[in-house]
Amino acid sequence: MSALPACVKKQRSRATMAAFFALFVLFCIGAQADALQTLNVFLKTTQSAQASFTQTVTSATKEGQVSKRKVSKGTFAFIRPHQFRFDYTSPYAQLILADGQTLWVYDKDIAQVSSKPQSQALGNTPAAMMALASDVGMIQKDFYLESLPPSEGLEWVKGTPKKPDGPLLFVRFGLKQTEQGVSLLRLEMRDAFYQDSALTFTDFQVNPKALLPDHFAFKPPAGVEVIRQ
Repeated sequence: MSALPACVKKQRSRATMAAFFALFVLFCIGAQADALQTLNVFLKTTQSAQASFTQTVTSATKEGQVSKRKVSKGTFAFIRPHQFRFDYTSPYAQLILADGQTLWVYDKDIAQVSSKPQSQALGNTPAAMMALASDVGMIQKDFYLESLPPSEGLEWVKGTPKKPDGPLLFVRFGLKQTEQGVSLLRLEMRDAFYQDSALTFTDFQVNPKALLPDHFAFKPPAGVEVIRQ
């Protein structure tokens, strides 16, 4: 059998490469679309959750200066659609709690509590998106959502505010599908001052039976200063 002409070989090679590239693009698009679907599953099926967290806040880098980092640790929990709490344990003790009506901030070290109506205080904050939204449609009212390529063993979705003059430049959700369900293992954001915050969650429990509404009740302790806004 005679060998194929060189031009035919080149055409076949180009066709093979084109087909491979097309499959690669389709695979990437499918993988990225899945991340948005995974976020939607998380919002729809995770009615409650609790986890430990480490928060790292990195200041914007200025010319001639080294950026500063601040690390905090604590626990986090929520019950949709109206309750969540952050218990910071280090470097100082602070409680941030939404009970469904009021957002409370209790700084134990200075014995001070501030409160504000929850509907006014939260707005479109990452905490509200993570704990209170029931599907991606609720987030998409105020954010453009896009799937990002997977990295660090997680699926990623980025949210960019539709109003460019707000306090947040973007937020990223790092998700992972487990036997329990979909876990949120990473939450990253950058504010209007180009300060980066990253929350890493560990021991993320989906729909824990022991997490009850009483966990989100708060009454200012006796003797503390209460500031109502």
